[in-house]
Amino acid sequence: MVGINRNAALLGALALASGCSSVVDHRGYIADPVLLQSIHPGIDNRQSVEGTLGRPTFTSQFGEPVWYYVSSMTKQKPFTSPRITSHTVLAVRFDKAGNVIAADQSGVERVVRIKPDSDKTPTLGRERGILEDLFGNIGQVGAGGVGGGPNGSNTGGGGGGGP
Repeated sequence: MVGINRNAALLGALALASGCSSVVDHRGYIADPVLLQSIHPGIDNRQSVEGTLGRPTFTSQFGEPVWYYVSSMTKQKPFTSPRITSHTVLAVRFDKAGNVIAADQSGVERVVRIKPDSDKTPTLGRERGILEDLFGNIGQVGAGGVGGGPNGSNTGGGGGGGP
């Protein structure tokens, strides 16, 4: 009977431990190192890059034409936020004729971790308290809707009650 309880406890512990495993997730372009290194300036053009790598993750909207291929691997332990474990960005730059002039690759060293304030949003101006928020506009707002224009209409624009 003791052996059965030990086995049940062992199976229970294994079931709990398997539920606490990390989740690995791939986001973005699936980067193949051989394909990424096969793009050569002066030889390739837009059609050959698209044939080799496929459509880019996103393209530049301003300045010289650049195609970006972004790939990230994340790992998330239970009850935590995902962490980037590997990150690759291939930036393929083209000239006006559509020929590759550069293919630059960067990694996780260029990833910026941002920690936003969770309880307050910083704003410019002075600090206001709850009472100022509630009662601060008393006396500040004009009485535009009380007989302010012809036929009792508001003169603040947006329509009116003219003849």
